[in-house]
Amino acid sequence: MWQWLLEPLQAGFMVKAIWVSAFVGVVCAVLSCYITLKGWSLMGDAVSHAVVPGVVVAYALGLPFALGAFIFGFGATVIIGYVKSQTRLKEDAVIGVIFTGFFAFGLVLATKIPSNVDLFHILFGNVLGISQSDIIQTLIAGLVTLVIILLRRKDLLLFCFDPNHAKAIGLNTQLMYYTLLSVLALTIVTALQTAGIVLVVAMLVTPGATAYLLTDRFDHMLAISVATSVISCVLGTYLSYHLDVSTGGSIVVLMTILFALAMVFAPKYGILGQKLRRQMPSV
Repeated sequence: MWQWLLEPLQAGFMVKAIWVSAFVGVVCAVLSCYITLKGWSLMGDAVSHAVVPGVVVAYALGLPFALGAFIFGFGATVIIGYVKSQTRLKEDAVIGVIFTGFFAFGLVLATKIPSNVDLFHILFGNVLGISQSDIIQTLIAGLVTLVIILLRRKDLLLFCFDPNHAKAIGLNTQLMYYTLLSVLALTIVTALQTAGIVLVVAMLVTPGATAYLLTDRFDHMLAISVATSVISCVLGTYLSYHLDVSTGGSIVVLMTILFALAMVFAPKYGILGQKLRRQMPSV
């Protein structure tokens, strides 16, 4: 057992991958709780795909990939809001059109613009080969995200839980809307190197969804979300080393397993718990 635990730590790239994955897991888990309450899972999917052209353009121009990813990701959400307000289409249809359009545009740019962008790494992540500059970008984006959420945590919680009440008491819901979109884009930038665009949605949604099944209190939800995410990130990185498989894939598979266990065995909202309560005779 000790050999299994210590062997990956002999390689410098594995040490970096483990702590970077754990940090990304914390950032994603915190935002995941707000995304779950707001019902913005599809919005996370849209933003994650919309950053592709930004990453390609940033690399081609020699700019930090995080800058291009954030601009295009946030820009896509603004376009979604505008199109929704100007047409009779529902939000899910608008999101589907915009994010697939941005993603396709990114694929076209990746094939035509000379750059050192590896499309596979954009889609699926490459935390084992993450560079020092990418680590710095990840840390900055993640810390900015956590600070914004910490400073506006109560307002964001009320906006996600009951936007009508938030508006009634004078909270600027428009500002909260764009604040949440901003931290969503920043979180996706943070997780891009770890999980890639395809898997980052799972890191944004699954921890919060798992915690939501296990508790009714938001502070407990945050703690459970962070714990499940960090455990999945660290253990998933270990498994990817020993099994020689995708790191991002391993992380997301473990998160999904934890979600499945919560879905079945959660005391109050699990499938078995609800079945047992229905079978119990009423007093």
